[in-house]
Amino acid sequence: MKTTIIVLCFLCATAAFAQSAPILSNTPAPVVMLEHPLRAAEHAMAQETSLLSSNLSPYSFATGEVPLAELGSLPYETPLGDVARAYRKGHIDAPKATMVLEK
Repeated sequence: MKTTIIVLCFLCATAAFAQSAPILSNTPAPVVMLEHPLRAAEHAMAQETSLLSSNLSPYSFATGEVPLAELGSLPYETPLGDVARAYRKGHIDAPKATMVLEK
């Protein structure tokens, strides 16, 4: 109990000292933003550069429709809901353990 009271007094003394410390002042200080000469000024844009390799054209476009068969197909994946239903059905149909009592 004595330790708790000593710790509580120490914390209260620390809080009281922090409130009355001469470093801190209760007068508000306005925030001063630094000015920059190029802020909100118009200037020329940078030169255009390509993100692609140098041997490719910078522009590409296509017209028309491509049949789905020409694009290739993704392998069929069974939906997760169907997998869960099959697992549940297999779990229900599985033989259950029998309880054997030995004396």
